[in-house]
Amino acid sequence: MMSKIGMTFASFGLTANFLTAVGLAISVMAGSVYATATPSIGFSWRYVSIVGGILLLISGFFDIVDGTVARATKQSSKKGAFLDSLFDKISETIIFTGIALGNLADPISCMIALSLSLLVSYTRARAESLGVELKGIGIGERAERLLVIAIIGMIPIAGSMQWAVIIVSIVAGMTLIQRIAVTSKSCKII
Repeated sequence: MMSKIGMTFASFGLTANFLTAVGLAISVMAGSVYATATPSIGFSWRYVSIVGGILLLISGFFDIVDGTVARATKQSSKKGAFLDSLFDKISETIIFTGIALGNLADPISCMIALSLSLLVSYTRARAESLGVELKGIGIGERAERLLVIAIIGMIPIAGSMQWAVIIVSIVAGMTLIQRIAVTSKSCKII
């Protein structure tokens, strides 16, 4: 099914790199929406959480489609892989910053979740530079972490975003430990 979606987007002349940029732009919009939950701006946290969550889910869709288009058109490239990875990290940074600025979750909790999320990605990149494949290792890759933020954050209960951020921290921490263990075993470094 995803290959059909990828071919459909490719038939409109949309490149994978363009779709990666669209995903980042929508993530920036989601982070900006999350940041507007401050009392000085006056948007309701319920409204902000729902709109931000929907934008985050749309961004995630484009994050999936960009790779599908690259594979469907046989135009995968190192540049595209680099941009996709880089834009993913920029996106996560903007999302957690928006959540913290909008007081949807405790800023320290957001910093912990962001740090662990970035460490999960760094661990994979570093392990792969050593020849250890970590794709699919761990329970909390980027897609799962952002789904937690989007879906749990949209629950209309005060503090739901705080719980989403805590869950992301736990899942990212577990994934980090799993990746360290696999890499250590493969490289016999510990």
